[in-house]
Amino acid sequence: MAFKLVISEGAKSHQVEVDAAQSKKLNGLKIGEEIDASLVGLDGYKLKITGGSDKNGFPMRKDVDGQRKIRSLLSGGLGFEPKRAGQRRRKTLRGNTISDNIVQINTIVTEKGSKSIDELLGAEEAE
Repeated sequence: MAFKLVISEGAKSHQVEVDAAQSKKLNGLKIGEEIDASLVGLDGYKLKITGGSDKNGFPMRKDVDGQRKIRSLLSGGLGFEPKRAGQRRRKTLRGNTISDNIVQINTIVTEKGSKSIDELLGAEEAE
């Protein structure tokens, strides 16, 4: 299944559609790992995976191992923002490993290339 790759660079973010052949290369990677962005046409860039969400909208969480989906009791952090002190809630979360069920991956730029992302993505759209 194809998914979207969201690339954050400071205040700007870019969204790139990744086809099924390229998405298979990303399966098995975990939150916190770095990937070479030449996979999606950004030569010279390196991206760090910071999160994502599955096809039902459940967020990926770094402290949940594997590709599984769990219901966890949360008191704050990713997936739940408590409204008062001591509040807890059971929420569904996705594991930290990319699988076929993931439809969006969030990344940040850790190493820049010679050209800007706008130039590289603009060149792809013109073709």
